[in-house]
Amino acid sequence: MTEPATGVMDAIPLDLAKSDERSDAAWGAVFSLALGTFGLVTAEFLPASLLTPIAHDLGITEGAAGQAVTATAIIGAISAPTMAIITKRIDRRIVMWGLTLLLILSNVLAALAWSLPVLLVARVVLGIALGGFWSMSAALTMRLVPSHLLPRAMSIILTGVSAATVSAAPIGAYVGDIWGWRTAFMIAAVVAALTLLVQLVTIPKLPPVGVASFRSLLDVARRPMIRIALLVVVLVASGHFAGFTYVRAFLEKVPALDIETISLVLLAFGIGGFFGNIAGGFLAERSLKAAVALAPLLIAIASVSLLVLGTSTVASAIAVTLWGFAFGAVPVGLQTWLVRAAPDQAESAGGLMVATFQVAIAAGAIFGGLLVDNAGVASAFAYSGAATLLAAVTVFLLGPKREVKAD
Repeated sequence: MTEPATGVMDAIPLDLAKSDERSDAAWGAVFSLALGTFGLVTAEFLPASLLTPIAHDLGITEGAAGQAVTATAIIGAISAPTMAIITKRIDRRIVMWGLTLLLILSNVLAALAWSLPVLLVARVVLGIALGGFWSMSAALTMRLVPSHLLPRAMSIILTGVSAATVSAAPIGAYVGDIWGWRTAFMIAAVVAALTLLVQLVTIPKLPPVGVASFRSLLDVARRPMIRIALLVVVLVASGHFAGFTYVRAFLEKVPALDIETISLVLLAFGIGGFFGNIAGGFLAERSLKAAVALAPLLIAIASVSLLVLGTSTVASAIAVTLWGFAFGAVPVGLQTWLVRAAPDQAESAGGLMVATFQVAIAAGAIFGGLLVDNAGVASAFAYSGAATLLAAVTVFLLGPKREVKAD
């Protein structure tokens, strides 16, 4: 998943900031983390744009191929809250190098996969890298630059997310059509290898700071407002991935678009997500409840539009672009809500969100796959609309007030 700059920065422990602040900025290391985010998000998004050829080549259904998303999500949910605990005595740069090595291995295994189990193993490896990176990247960035430069550093790192969101799906679909889906994963592996080289040169020694534990996770999870927020995360993420995982199959079967047009539509989704992230942050500063509720409501509208008007190429393209815009705004509002609901344990709240998001991705992909295989691809979009509409209603009724206090 992607993380908004404001939410990630709020989640950094204050004691870490005070005890380990640098007097100069390690911009090379910051840039290497931006490359890391680009590589991870690219690898995460590739299956959605390559689902049909993967299924055909491996001789499996599109629903089964969609479980490549599920595998990454399940392991990411486990890796996110536990990585800091497992590696608590290891230099942080070594941990980051190890996570990037796992990213390379995942892409190579996916490119060489000769069966669904091998592909799932590749995606499990990616889940370890993905969850681990997002759970540790903000605290790592705090140690690479002086505190007054942290917003700029996080902006640089998150450009990797924006670039991958815009380019991964359409380029993956195009490369897959010209040279085959395996080539797309090999290119992703090369990008990850270049990232590792930059990280080896630029990331300084970063001895572990503090001792992580499970107690803070349990304490935060007991808070009523946190539980409501996590319910909304489940509804939004499961609804999104139940539909978006199978968006290429929908575009091929309902409006019957060719691969070039599908690539353009997916590019529009990515561009919409880029601007949605910006708009979500702008709105969250003025009305957090509106920011959190509006995004899933727009996804619901987009899902219904595809069901009702999906045979039209123009209507489908507009609906997918709106969907991208809405989903781009999702992390900003949700992360801000969780951080404000637990200001004294913001890092634990952020870890819970990452884990819950990944579980919801898995649930959405599994349920979406079952719907696609048994009731047709349109049924997955029907669930997307219902789940995200329920999320919006939940926020309007039970969501954050103007100011959210810790419960």
